[in-house]
Amino acid sequence: MRAVRCCENGIQVVEAPAPQGEGVRVKIRSVGICGSDLHMVGGGFPLSRTLGHEMAGELSDGTPVAIEPLEPCGKCEFCLTGEYNLCRLGAAMSYGVGLDGGMADEILVPERALVRIPSALPVKDACLVEPMAVAVHGLRKADYRREMRTAVIGGGSIGLCAVAAVRGSGGEVDLVARHPSQLEAGEKLGASLEAAGEYDLVVDSAGTISALEQALMLCKPGGKLLLLACYWEGITLPGFLLTLKEITILPSSMYGAKGMGRDVDVAASLLARTPSIAASLITHRLPLDAAAEAFALAQDRKGGAIKVVMEP
Repeated sequence: MRAVRCCENGIQVVEAPAPQGEGVRVKIRSVGICGSDLHMVGGGFPLSRTLGHEMAGELSDGTPVAIEPLEPCGKCEFCLTGEYNLCRLGAAMSYGVGLDGGMADEILVPERALVRIPSALPVKDACLVEPMAVAVHGLRKADYRREMRTAVIGGGSIGLCAVAAVRGSGGEVDLVARHPSQLEAGEKLGASLEAAGEYDLVVDSAGTISALEQALMLCKPGGKLLLLACYWEGITLPGFLLTLKEITILPSSMYGAKGMGRDVDVAASLLARTPSIAASLITHRLPLDAAAEAFALAQDRKGGAIKVVMEP
């Protein structure tokens, strides 16, 4: 089968053995390029696996599914309480990092990884379940309530998913973003583009020092700062302002479950109810064979790319 991997000459589509062993076989129909994929490829991370963790496809009987791209141990103290995003296996449990991912014709996953998607959510858009689950999980960690005055900094796919999740909960949200395409998408999703005053909750999805400084400025005394970005170069915060305001900092990683409900299932329902999310976020669709072009497009934020999706 075809698979997208990071080779000496960059992103390439290679011939790889079809996956074998236990699990459910999923024919991939859509797979998104995440900012973390770009950072890992550009940062020289040792990537010997097939890339891709934002994926959706069909079972052998044609049933459409999204995939929660984790294979936790199921036995550690975190897995047993539903916080399997903190599983002791670490990155080894993640598809596209420690395990072969979904930028391929097909993938083999355990039954637990399947996300049954509502009929109103096309499988070509269901690769957004994963990034939306990141935002859903973060807002759950922040004990978000719709009366909380909220700002989002960063207009990439995670930031826009956070905007959509707040709006889907009935709340108001202000967006701070750098590029016109991001601002346009945020406005379509119902965000105000005028961030001013004090906020109960500020969500950082930009991952830069300047964004964090702005976030602390916008937080009200006693407010919350939710970290949804990947901080590849570490974090620097103005300590005086942080302590003076007694701001609560909430790191958030991936997604998990609360009680009987998974963040990925909440995300799938939200996407099905709100078709404008996929229409606003997905800016490019390319075939799998154009993987190198797709990565180049995803890297060019100034060119208008938000979410680039490949369709095997």
